[in-house]
Amino acid sequence: MLIVKVIKPLVSTNRIPDFEHKHLQVVLDGSTQKVAVDAVGAKPGDWVICVSSSAAREAAGSKSYPSDLTIVGIIDHWEPDPPKTAAPAPSSSPSTKPSGGTAG
Repeated sequence: MLIVKVIKPLVSTNRIPDFEHKHLQVVLDGSTQKVAVDAVGAKPGDWVICVSSSAAREAAGSKSYPSDLTIVGIIDHWEPDPPKTAAPAPSSSPSTKPSGGTAG
Protein backbone atom coordinates (compact mmCIF):
# COMPACT_ATOMS: atom_id res chain seq x y z
CA MET A 1 0.00 0.00 0.00
CA LEU A 2 1.05 3.57 -0.65
CA ILE A 3 0.19 6.88 0.98
CA VAL A 4 -0.15 9.55 -1.71
CA LYS A 5 -1.76 12.96 -2.12
CA VAL A 6 -4.57 13.61 -4.62
CA ILE A 7 -3.57 16.47 -6.92
CA LYS A 8 -6.46 16.80 -9.38
CA PRO A 9 -9.04 14.79 -11.31
CA LEU A 10 -8.09 13.37 -14.68
CA VAL A 11 -10.80 13.58 -17.34
CA SER A 12 -10.70 11.12 -20.19
CA THR A 13 -13.72 10.96 -22.48
CA ASN A 14 -12.44 8.21 -24.78
CA ARG A 15 -11.91 5.09 -22.71
CA ILE A 16 -12.28 1.36 -23.04
CA PRO A 17 -15.72 0.08 -21.95
CA ASP A 18 -14.29 -1.74 -18.89
CA PHE A 19 -13.54 1.64 -17.27
CA GLU A 20 -17.30 2.27 -17.04
CA HIS A 21 -17.78 5.58 -15.21
CA LYS A 22 -15.05 5.25 -12.60
CA HIS A 23 -13.25 8.48 -11.72
CA LEU A 24 -9.53 8.88 -12.25
CA GLN A 25 -7.28 11.03 -10.05
CA VAL A 26 -3.76 12.34 -10.52
CA VAL A 27 -1.86 11.52 -7.33
CA LEU A 28 1.58 12.53 -6.13
CA ASP A 29 3.89 9.75 -4.95
CA GLY A 30 6.96 11.61 -3.70
CA SER A 31 7.93 13.67 -6.73
CA THR A 32 6.20 11.39 -9.26
CA GLN A 33 2.69 11.94 -10.58
CA LYS A 34 0.61 8.81 -11.18
CA VAL A 35 -2.98 8.09 -12.22
CA ALA A 36 -5.19 6.12 -9.85
CA VAL A 37 -8.73 4.79 -10.12
CA ASP A 38 -10.80 6.42 -7.39
CA ALA A 39 -12.96 3.80 -5.67
CA VAL A 40 -13.84 5.99 -2.66
CA GLY A 41 -14.61 9.54 -3.84
CA ALA A 42 -11.42 11.39 -2.91
CA LYS A 43 -10.98 15.06 -3.72
CA PRO A 44 -7.90 17.21 -4.47
CA GLY A 45 -5.81 17.78 -1.36
CA ASP A 46 -6.82 14.50 0.30
CA TRP A 47 -4.15 12.09 1.51
CA VAL A 48 -5.20 8.62 0.44
CA ILE A 49 -4.20 4.97 0.64
CA CYS A 50 -3.61 3.22 -2.68
CA VAL A 51 -3.08 -0.40 -3.61
CA SER A 52 -1.32 -1.60 -6.73
CA SER A 53 -1.01 -4.65 -8.96
CA SER A 54 -3.73 -7.32 -8.76
CA ALA A 55 -5.08 -5.79 -5.54
CA ALA A 56 -5.75 -2.58 -7.50
CA ARG A 57 -7.79 -4.43 -10.12
CA GLU A 58 -9.87 -6.21 -7.51
CA ALA A 59 -10.38 -3.03 -5.44
CA ALA A 60 -11.58 -1.22 -8.57
CA GLY A 61 -14.34 -3.78 -9.01
CA SER A 62 -13.01 -6.71 -11.02
CA LYS A 63 -9.86 -8.75 -11.49
CA SER A 64 -10.17 -8.02 -15.21
CA TYR A 65 -10.31 -4.25 -14.60
CA PRO A 66 -7.37 -2.46 -16.29
CA SER A 67 -5.94 -0.68 -13.24
CA ASP A 68 -2.56 -0.90 -11.59
CA LEU A 69 -3.25 1.77 -8.90
CA THR A 70 -6.54 2.19 -7.01
CA ILE A 71 -7.47 4.56 -4.17
CA VAL A 72 -9.01 2.45 -1.39
CA GLY A 73 -9.16 4.87 1.54
CA ILE A 74 -9.12 8.54 2.50
CA ILE A 75 -6.87 9.37 5.45
CA ASP A 76 -8.65 11.49 8.07
CA HIS A 77 -5.50 13.06 9.50
CA TRP A 78 -1.97 12.86 8.12
CA GLU A 79 1.02 15.09 8.59
CA PRO A 80 3.91 13.87 6.47
CA ASP A 81 7.38 14.00 7.94
CA PRO A 82 9.15 17.28 7.18
CA PRO A 83 12.00 17.04 4.68
CA LYS A 84 15.21 15.91 6.31
CA THR A 85 17.90 18.54 6.56
CA ALA A 86 21.60 17.92 6.94
CA ALA A 87 22.83 17.92 10.52
CA PRO A 88 25.11 20.83 11.38
CA ALA A 89 28.78 20.00 10.97
CA PRO A 90 30.68 19.59 14.21
CA SER A 91 32.76 22.58 15.21
CA SER A 92 36.50 22.25 14.65
CA SER A 93 37.43 24.66 17.44
CA PRO A 94 39.15 23.20 20.51
CA SER A 95 36.86 22.21 23.32
CA THR A 96 39.14 23.42 26.12
CA LYS A 97 39.34 27.03 27.09
CA PRO A 98 42.78 28.58 27.35
CA SER A 99 43.86 29.10 30.89
CA GLY A 100 45.90 31.96 32.06
CA GLY A 101 45.42 35.47 33.03
CA THR A 102 46.99 37.75 35.49
CA ALA A 103 47.42 36.98 39.13
CA GLY A 104 47.06 39.81 41.26
